[in-house]
Amino acid sequence: MDVMTAVLTRRSEHLLVEPAPSDQEFTYLLRAAATAPDHGRLRPWRWILVRGEGRAALGRCFAEDCPAPDHRRDQAQAAPRRAPLLATLVFAPVADQRIPEWEQLAAASAMTSSLTLLLHARGFGSIWRTGRFTESAGARRLLGLQPDERLLGWLYIGTPAQLQPRRRRIPDDVTDRVTVLTDQLVGAS
Repeated sequence: MDVMTAVLTRRSEHLLVEPAPSDQEFTYLLRAAATAPDHGRLRPWRWILVRGEGRAALGRCFAEDCPAPDHRRDQAQAAPRRAPLLATLVFAPVADQRIPEWEQLAAASAMTSSLTLLLHARGFGSIWRTGRFTESAGARRLLGLQPDERLLGWLYIGTPAQLQPRRRRIPDDVTDRVTVLTDQLVGAS
């Protein structure tokens, strides 16, 4: 699949089943995704792969941190079982660098975007999930986060349950989002 096709046909997949990429295949794709723009090549991120019973443990953390009624706790506890692999993105900014933290966060975002396209090109589906559980003290403990690290979210990964060809999106007209600095504007300043 060429890059333009990957960009125009990738969708967030809500129904994901086995198989998911193996740890080795995930790492292979991550090596390519890690070539995304990253000023200073700091790689201010790390991934924690959660499968099998790890998903149940994570679900228990979600339920413990859910102040809602019991049915909401049940939903929170079941959430990590919606995909065979939850790739947990941890932002680990590198301190004492000339590269500001916001730029390091942008590098983690760019890498993750590349990863979703690579997964799609390999036939896997994914959906990016965030929300209040990124602040879960139980999830932080379970996943072994350091005090200076932030849990950004989870890439739920698997095979789309409904295998059907994806239509290409028609790109929006974004010309109103582009300004050209012309010679006349430069001369006027």
